[in-house]
Amino acid sequence: MIEFHLNERSGLSPYQQLVQQVRHALRLGLLNEGDRLPTVKEVAGQLAINPNTVLKAYRELEYEGLVAARPGVGTFVTRTLADATLAEHARLRGDLRRWLAEARRTGLDDESIEALFMTTFRTTAGEDVA
Repeated sequence: MIEFHLNERSGLSPYQQLVQQVRHALRLGLLNEGDRLPTVKEVAGQLAINPNTVLKAYRELEYEGLVAARPGVGTFVTRTLADATLAEHARLRGDLRRWLAEARRTGLDDESIEALFMTTFRTTAGEDVA
């Protein structure tokens, strides 16, 4: 089951962060068809946010056809976003972990690592950087 978290520095509203986290979990194969999302009450309690925020996120995911609410039972994943690249994720995740460890060894803090990654990601988007 997915465990949500909020990042006040992300620039996204809490409901958008929840939607994004579900999409990422679906893309990475961490959530699969038939999996149940935490209840609205569980998420609201864990994150100390308004239940309507969670409902808004779940409704958007339902509108996109990614989940379906079953009254009295819960909200369930109806389709995944994983594709043929999923098999490569483990190798790439290992490479990324090694890179992160090296970045921390050189003294970069989390904010610097994020800035370096995002700047590099944006400037190389669409390029073949092999």
